[in-house]
Order: sequence, then structure tokens, then C-alpha cells
Amino acid sequence: MPRLYLGLATTFHDPALALVDERGEVLFAEATERPLGLKRAPNCEPDAADRVAALLRRYASPEDDLVVATSWSEEFTAFLERSSAAGAFSVKALAATSTALNRSLVPERGERGLIAGLHLMQQRAGIGALLGLTLAHGHGRISLRRMPHHLSHAAYACRSSPFEEAVCLVVDGMGETGASAIFAYEGGRLAELKRHRGRGSIGFFFGLVTDLAGFDQTRGEEWKIMGLAPYGRPDPRLLGLLRRLWREERGRVVFADEATIRDTVAQIERLRPETLDEQGWADLARCGQDVFEEMMLVLLAEARALSASRNLVLTGGCALNSSFNGKVLARAGFDALHVPSAPADDGNAVGAALLAWAQDHPAASLPRGFLSPYLGSGVSTDTLERIAANEPRLRRMDEAALIEETARLLATGKLVGWVQGRAEFGPRALGNRSILADPRPAGAKAAINAKVKYREAFRPFAPAILAERGEDWFEDHQESPSMERTLRWREEKRALVPAVVHEDGTGRLQSVRRAWNPRFHALIEAFDRLTGMPVLLNTSFNIMGKPILHTAEDALLMFHTTGIDALVVEDWILVK
Repeated sequence: MPRLYLGLATTFHDPALALVDERGEVLFAEATERPLGLKRAPNCEPDAADRVAALLRRYASPEDDLVVATSWSEEFTAFLERSSAAGAFSVKALAATSTALNRSLVPERGERGLIAGLHLMQQRAGIGALLGLTLAHGHGRISLRRMPHHLSHAAYACRSSPFEEAVCLVVDGMGETGASAIFAYEGGRLAELKRHRGRGSIGFFFGLVTDLAGFDQTRGEEWKIMGLAPYGRPDPRLLGLLRRLWREERGRVVFADEATIRDTVAQIERLRPETLDEQGWADLARCGQDVFEEMMLVLLAEARALSASRNLVLTGGCALNSSFNGKVLARAGFDALHVPSAPADDGNAVGAALLAWAQDHPAASLPRGFLSPYLGSGVSTDTLERIAANEPRLRRMDEAALIEETARLLATGKLVGWVQGRAEFGPRALGNRSILADPRPAGAKAAINAKVKYREAFRPFAPAILAERGEDWFEDHQESPSMERTLRWREEKRALVPAVVHEDGTGRLQSVRRAWNPRFHALIEAFDRLTGMPVLLNTSFNIMGKPILHTAEDALLMFHTTGIDALVVEDWILVK
């Protein structure tokens, strides 16, 4: 009987679903926040019946069986069941971290809610899929499997890598036994080398810094620490306090006891400025980033010692720290690095589905080769076609003319919303759900933050660059297809593109190849012909606090309510 595999990321944040076919190929992957329009979609089920039904009508036949795979193991799910039934709501029992270290998990806000949320997600898992299958094909031939959390991270990350063999380091907030694990990957197969156990969590450490700096980790505002850190100074008092929270012991990261953590937090809070003083916050962000990197280097040294491979796959939520990722090859002794487009928990939807596929194909290995990040939904242009008769500014153009016109608008300083093809899987816009701009004007960054994104002035923007030109513009150049690493601009190039040069002379680049995204590559080429710059400013098509847009209607709304000058949706262009 033909079989499809529906992977579900079932953490209490960033739920997602993915569909893998009988050959092991990834057909679809999307975070739940996109169709809901709710950032991170906390405690929302990933398999809403109508979404699953639509997917199965498109990709499945009535004869197909459906295997649903979730991103937490059978043993952990049973633990949640027992803990919930007994009322044993203990973060320590979850082996996650101290309540003082993860300030969002204080008893009144989240200690009970963490287990309850996780438990609820596991209880719900598969119900929507069953209803969706019935809606789509009138039957419920479905089975449910539960996959280990960190193994799901590793399966997706290694499957999407270009490597035949590698060592894979997973680092996030929490897994079944701890917050990090190391795997060997060879010939499409995974083997566990080390599973860390205990309460220590580098992910929750970074969350603590986020909260202490006046932001909110429960909203995923760790991004703001990375953006603010280059403005800060390495304050010896703050560094000393943050280093009290951990130590290296026999090559391992070991966290302080709870009393030390609480005392350290109290001392940092006394040092913080009473009102928002940007330099004070920036110093804390800088020191937090520095200590994060120290801990990550300890884990990377352990991974290097456990494997002969010099190819590194880095995944888990901590792999979203692009500032650190750009330093890994220089500081950790590896020759090549891969970070997937969705290293956080949403990526586990793909990983769980691949692991379920592997169970049914024991003689086979995970498929290998380039895995496109463009795995999400497309957009319908029906609305544009309906309004075209009454909107003279809206035009439909052939591809060549559309690209030339868009490049001309960008070269004259216009801000362009750019919606093409299928959405990116992961938190970063990679040229299909992007706001684009000329990187040359020094004021472009401030204008977009103020007029379009409505976010803090210190938040940086990324350069999308033709991959074949990267070495000309960046020191120690590395390809960065998923905007996953930050590199240093060459000194002589920085003044040419000030809108995408961060305070410390770096940029979180996206390398663009024609084979990966032909239309976006052609647009940057056209802009280069007009300006001599093979670089565009690229930021996600959303406003602060909202996920990246999902429909053409979303794009029209942002066009009419923000400072965007032009909107391009597939072959349609609308200019103010």
C-alpha cells in the first residue's frame, strides 16, 4: 500500500508540519505561524484538519496510508503523561534548566504551563491529521509514531547538508534528557555519539540574557540580542557575572547551582540601567553573546574530539546565532559548515517524517543532495486578477520585463515587496517573501526600520549577494545559502553598501545561486548591471511581531499600510 509521512513539530512553540513521500523526498514543509498569522504559534496544533486535507488532496491519492510522526520520543511522551496525571509539574524533572536560569518558567507563569503545554501538544498530535485524511479521502488509515527530539533535529539538518559524512551538533533549549547531543552522519545514516544529560542549557542561558536586557524570550526576541551586541563593549563586571553561571569541567559545559544563578541574576539586575539606556543594554547583549560563544566552543571541541570528520552540521535553536556561526570555521577546527534553513524546532517536522520513513526502509539511507528551502505554500494571484480592471497601477508583465522594471525601481531608491514561488521554510526570507532595497544609501536601514518594519533602529538588514561574487566583498568568504552566518565585509567595500554593514563591519549574507533561486538571482544580476553592485538589501516581508506574510492579500495590506513603494507578486507589479 502506498504510504506518505506527515511530520509534526509538537513543541509548545514553533509548531510545523512536513510531508515526505514514499521515496523519502520532502514534498512540503511549513511553520504553523504562517497560515495563522501568529508569531511562533504558541501551543497551537500543527496539523489543523483543513490544512492537512488540502495537502493530502494535492499530494496523496485515496489509496495512500498516512504515517504521522511527532518530534518527541515515546518515552518522553509517557513521562509527560505520568507527570500531568500526578500533578508533578517540575522543570527539574524535565531536565531542562533551573527556574532561575530560564526566567520565563517561574512557577506562576510557566513551570506548570511548560509540562501542560508539551503534554497537550502530544495529546493532540495526529487528531487533526486523522480528520484531514477523512475530509480529503474519506478514510482514516493512519498510524502514529514518536521520534526523539534531538535525533529529529539531526535527521533534517544532515539530510539538507551537502556532505557525504559529517559530525552533527544539536544545541537548543531542551530535549528529552538535556539540551545538546552529538551524532555521526555517514552514508545517509545517523549514529549517536554523545547525548548530554542534566539541567544545563545554553539555549536557556541566551534566553536569560534576552530577558535581562529588557526583551522577551517567550516572543523569540533573542534576535534582538544578536542585533544589539555589536554596539556594546565587553564590560568586565558583566562578563565576570555571566561567567559565574557556568564552568568547563573535563571538556563539558557545567552550569552553576541554583543559588549561584539566583544571586548572579540579582546582581546583574542591580547593574542594569533603571531606564532604557542603549549603551547599557548593548553592553549586556555583547557580554551575553561573548559568553554564549565560549560555551559553544566547548561543545564544538567535544564534537571534534568524538569524530574524525571535519565537516560540521550545526542545528537546534542555538544554530540560529548567525554571529557565532560565521566564526566557527576559524575557531573550532572544522573545514566546512552546514546550518539548515530551519534549525529550530519547526525543522523537526521534516526530521520526524524522515525518521519514520527510515523505519519503513531499513535497507535504505536518508536521501542525499541539495534540499531546497522553498518548501512552503505558494500564493494565489486571483485577488490581483480581480482588481486589475479597477487598478490602473497594477500591471502583469513577462519575466524579463518584470525583472528589469523591479531592478530599475530598486536602483532609484524604491522599497520593493517581492513575493515569488513557494515560501521559505525557516525564519528567514531568502528571496521569495522579501522586502528589497538598494544597499547604497546610508539612510536606507533607518527608513525601513521606521517606515516599514516598525522596529528598533539598531536592528540590521542582510545583504543578498551573487554567490559567485562573494569573495570580492567578504573576508574569508564562505557560502551562506540560508542567511545562516555573519561574515566580515572587506574594508574597501563597506562604504559602498552602508545599509547592510553592521556596526562591527559584518553582514549576515545570503549567497544566491541561479540553481537555487533563478528569478531572485536574475534580479540581483539586473541590479548589478544598473549599479555595479551585486548586492541587494533583503529583509523578511513582515512587520515586527508578525510572522512572514502568507498570502497575496497579506502583501496588499502591507503595501497600503507601510512605506513600501512597489509590490511584486509573481508576474504582477503594483507601484505607488
